Amino acid sequence: MKTIANALSFFENRLKFVYNADELNTVKYLVLSDLFNLSKAQLRAFTDRELNNEQWQLLEQIIAELKTGKPVQYVLGHTEFYGLPFKVNSSVLIPRPETEELVEWILSESKKLKIKSQNDLHILDIGTGSGCIPITLKKYLPDADVNGLDISPAALKTAQLNAQLNEVDVKFIEGDILNPNMARSNSSKTGGFELYDIIVSNPPYVTEHEKGEMKDNVLSFEPHLALFVPDNDPLVFYTAIADFALKKLQPGGLLFFEINENLGKQTVEILYHKLLKNIELRKDMRGKDRMIKAQK
Repeated sequence: MKTIANALSFFENRLKFVYNADELNTVKYLVLSDLFNLSKAQLRAFTDRELNNEQWQLLEQIIAELKTGKPVQYVLGHTEFYGLPFKVNSSVLIPRPETEELVEWILSESKKLKIKSQNDLHILDIGTGSGCIPITLKKYLPDADVNGLDISPAALKTAQLNAQLNEVDVKFIEGDILNPNMARSNSSKTGGFELYDIIVSNPPYVTEHEKGEMKDNVLSFEPHLALFVPDNDPLVFYTAIADFALKKLQPGGLLFFEINENLGKQTVEILYHKLLKNIELRKDMRGKDRMIKAQK
């Protein structure tokens, strides 16, 4: 009979050429904790615990997928964002820690808005993907009306599952923000409200030129629709969303973006020329230009 000790050794031997030492250690305990429903400390303490055949077969399947470079979050089918569980698959991006920082900023700034109560707070996330932004905002702003927009039906299906998983009511809308008619849509097509207090987006912003700098597992497995923009118009989504926000934000409403770290100044210039005010460019935990706030 095989034990947890055997599983740890098997994991390391099969994947030592896929990950560096730190990554291997992280992924190893992430997978085994998930597989055996044990904490990292328990895995270390009970290395002689026996595994049944079904568990070992599942471990072999997981390792085979990981050897292809498939991200561990896709292999397991879930991840964590802002302390909440989220289902992920190839139709949505894997939520990043930098986006948690953006959510933290929005939660902080939402308290400063001049609204009568949370019931009057209306939020729209554009390019919602897994739904990690609007679902988290709804979890921490339970009385707010929160909406998510995406062009991908598969992404919206995943987002809806995540809303159910986290027991929140978020309205999801299928739509293309690059369609110039979006901002002229009636209220029923834009989440049930004519105007929003907060609009947020983490849109595609990686240029084709930057593809060569990305890890193979991102290029091979994460949805290109949610990642890439053409080199000749890298800020196409920011321009479209800013135009949308000018029509759909309440006076004094806030626009938040996650951005390409190399295009911070250019993104600020777009918002400045759109006559948005109080524009703030903020760095992430790694010191990279990563997010922007502006006000109508």
